[in-house]
Amino acid sequence: MGDSGDIAADVTSGQAWSEFCRALEAAGEVVLRDTAPDTPLDRAEGYRYLARLTREMLYSTIDNADPDRPRLHELDLVKLGADNPDNVYLSANIRGDRSYRITGTRGTIAYFSIGSKANRYAKDGTMASTGELTDRDLVVGDDGSVEIIASATPHDGNWLPLAPDSTGLVVRQTYLDRTTEQPGSWSVELIGDAPLPAELDPAALGKAMQRAALAVHGTAATFANWTELFMTRPNEMPDFGQDMFQRAGGDPEIFYLHGYWTLRPGQAWVIETEVPDCPYWNFQLDNWWMESLDHHRRITVNQHTATLGDDGRLTIVVSDRDPGWGNWIDTCGHETGTALLRWLGADHHPLPECRVIDLEAP
Repeated sequence: MGDSGDIAADVTSGQAWSEFCRALEAAGEVVLRDTAPDTPLDRAEGYRYLARLTREMLYSTIDNADPDRPRLHELDLVKLGADNPDNVYLSANIRGDRSYRITGTRGTIAYFSIGSKANRYAKDGTMASTGELTDRDLVVGDDGSVEIIASATPHDGNWLPLAPDSTGLVVRQTYLDRTTEQPGSWSVELIGDAPLPAELDPAALGKAMQRAALAVHGTAATFANWTELFMTRPNEMPDFGQDMFQRAGGDPEIFYLHGYWTLRPGQAWVIETEVPDCPYWNFQLDNWWMESLDHHRRITVNQHTATLGDDGRLTIVVSDRDPGWGNWIDTCGHETGTALLRWLGADHHPLPECRVIDLEAP
């Protein structure tokens, strides 16, 4: 980023806005990669993905960027990095040299975690964890209320560690059954007095626009690179190594098994696996951009919704139509995409056996 005086002048002249628009245009190169599918559906989803990222990054860098007045907001319809259809995601911008009080109610939802993160998506595609607090250690009041202190120094009770490079909070609330469970309600506040907000600084606005554009391009490129890696093992769900997923902001409690699938009409991807002892698991289908598919369709299964075999094993069938075998996952008009199987808090991490078969004509 340039000198603050130069950036302020660029905002005043309109140059900063032009550069922001050109940077967003450059992000479109990710959608046009040779490795990416070029069907009308996949291309449209790719540009919708960039539009969603733009909305979120502008909100995070401009309207919800003040670490002295943080707000937990829901990532509603902002899908990235194989977002979990069972999750309610909340995030807030903070600073590692501040202390914060997070208050709320636990609710009846199956799983809760909160993490502090060092978000560097705009620079190198990482969002490393700088502190984690999960259900396992969470102290909940008799009335269901919770107070968490996020700070660099240890604190009695529920403490979420912060590091000098912490930039954000991420809350995950995970359903087993959306029809019966209720998520908690959460808010965050700075501990201590916040200074009066300054008048809008043109240089600060220019830098925020630069960060937003870099984050859109960096995020899209990061997960496109992941998909290209997954494409080296088509129609499999291997362990690509957990470090890369944790560096990108993954939950340390989760073992991630990502895959890339490609099917012709009338084919099915059959995934079979042992199910470990764990409080939560799910399988989901995603598009090439690593967005979960439409949540109103049958694109995910977890231990509450799945039917296991008599031997306790799980068989999932991914295809363009339901063959009637149970645990069917709808490709939603796609012939290629990505997928994710999560084992959360599992005692071991089975690797699925996968094969592609031809379905009989209906």
